[in-house]
Amino acid sequence: MQDFMDPGKIEILITAAVDRINDEVLVWGTFYQLLAVAAAFLLARGLAPFLRNGAAHLRARFDNYSLTVRAIQEIETRAFLLVWLGLQWMFLVLAEGTRWGGEIIEVTVSLLAAWVVIQFISLFIRNRGAARLVALGVWFLAALNIVDLLEPTITLLDAAAVNLGGFRLSLVVVVEGLLLLALLLWAATILSQTIEKRIATSEVLSPSLRVLANQFVKIALLTLAVAVTLASVGVDLTAFAFFTGALGVGIGFGLQKIVANLVSGIMLLLDHSIKPGDVIAVGDTYGWVNFMGARYLSLITRDGTEHLIPNESLITNPVENWSYSNSLLRLRVPLGVSYKSDLRKAIELVLEAAAETERIIADPKSACLVKGFGDSSVDLEARVWIQDPRNGVSNVKSELLLNIWDKFHEHGIEIPFPQRDLHIKSGAGPTSLS
Repeated sequence: MQDFMDPGKIEILITAAVDRINDEVLVWGTFYQLLAVAAAFLLARGLAPFLRNGAAHLRARFDNYSLTVRAIQEIETRAFLLVWLGLQWMFLVLAEGTRWGGEIIEVTVSLLAAWVVIQFISLFIRNRGAARLVALGVWFLAALNIVDLLEPTITLLDAAAVNLGGFRLSLVVVVEGLLLLALLLWAATILSQTIEKRIATSEVLSPSLRVLANQFVKIALLTLAVAVTLASVGVDLTAFAFFTGALGVGIGFGLQKIVANLVSGIMLLLDHSIKPGDVIAVGDTYGWVNFMGARYLSLITRDGTEHLIPNESLITNPVENWSYSNSLLRLRVPLGVSYKSDLRKAIELVLEAAAETERIIADPKSACLVKGFGDSSVDLEARVWIQDPRNGVSNVKSELLLNIWDKFHEHGIEIPFPQRDLHIKSGAGPTSLS
């Protein structure tokens, strides 16, 4: 850092820059070359629409989305850059035969070519923001190299450094570490997605083990990327032993819930008690398991609401899993008939209605039981079975009750409403109030 702030070195750099500007920039040849660059730029603005329209007409001949169509789309998008590069290269060929030279034009052609190549390479990065960042960073390095300023820039950044014990931290190390970390994280993400796709198609692993394997692969690759980056820039990984101990103390006090949810998630994945696709009920909420993460479970109800339930709650609280050992579920539907009705006929009609309800299965058999004699009705209970609780429960009950209603009306079975008998007891006349 002291060398970086040395006035003598700063003066030498400024003097060299001024001399170079006087010898190479403030001359007539530079003016003519800049004029050629401006002319190529303006011509490209006028000719680019012709290339863009031609690419659009060519793309319209291909119906299916393919690599050819994608390439034509990129040409259409970058028509201006491509035309400018072509015109600038023609100006460079013409300028090489003149006494003014073509250094600036050559630098412009190199910068444009580097930018076009980098733009096409960045297509392999799906994230548009990351692709632009990578393109700008790589183009900036290429530009410094083209104008012969890469090595002086590295020397200047390396001079800005501080000593941390036995480790020298400079701006060059920081930049190299960030670039390497970004590259390794990108590679780890691509590799993780590839492995996840292979695991998802595996028929050997259960759904819960697939989730666990995906989480383990992702964490392992990201940890490996960070460790390789730190080792590459010269950081002694053994120095993190103290930090690891402090982190353990922090976990013991401040991160109990996070660690509990993480451990609970791993236990759920290992014991197969809950897995993606299961229909579960937690408290008053029931739905199907959409996703199982390291910290929480995603539960989607029939109305489309997505509940994020911490994994610890699934370990410490009772959970109804309607798909744990099998997908069979018995439904209880209470109903009542009048005391004047034929009770055996009513039971027969309830069973017929259950047999005609679409989602109610025949095995196990449906049943209708007499539960008691109420104040206004004989209380019955229909017990039926379904094997697709994921598709809802209330809709099955509604369809069954509607079928029972139709059959009761058809055969004269009365469904009573609450009623009370009022008995007036005769006695002494009314008492006057005063």
